[in-house]
Amino acid sequence: MLLLLLGIIVLHVAVLVLLFVSTIVSQWIVGNGHATDLWQNCSTSSSGNVHHCFSSSPNEWLQSVQATMILSIIFSVLSLFLFFCQLFTLTKGGRFYITGIFQILAESNSSQTCSWD
Repeated sequence: MLLLLLGIIVLHVAVLVLLFVSTIVSQWIVGNGHATDLWQNCSTSSSGNVHHCFSSSPNEWLQSVQATMILSIIFSVLSLFLFFCQLFTLTKGGRFYITGIFQILAESNSSQTCSWD
């Protein structure tokens, strides 16, 4: 049972790390002297120096992607926090329904983000 709880904690932390990295990473699309990510568009020279960085375009779809990525991180953090709270307050054999709901919400937000290519 202890091994199972440790596996769940590792899974929660891995999901948080992957969400943070995918939200913060600075180069989603790179090519032809141009680098684009979720937050800004940068043009680069042939030597790799960054010349101009502008905030990302004000398209509604990009703003919704930004919002769902942030919501995924928030729901994952809440899920990990609630998991620890429920771990010490539930009786033996209790179910982690609230933690599961927040983890499902986090996953559904991140899957919507990935499907909007």
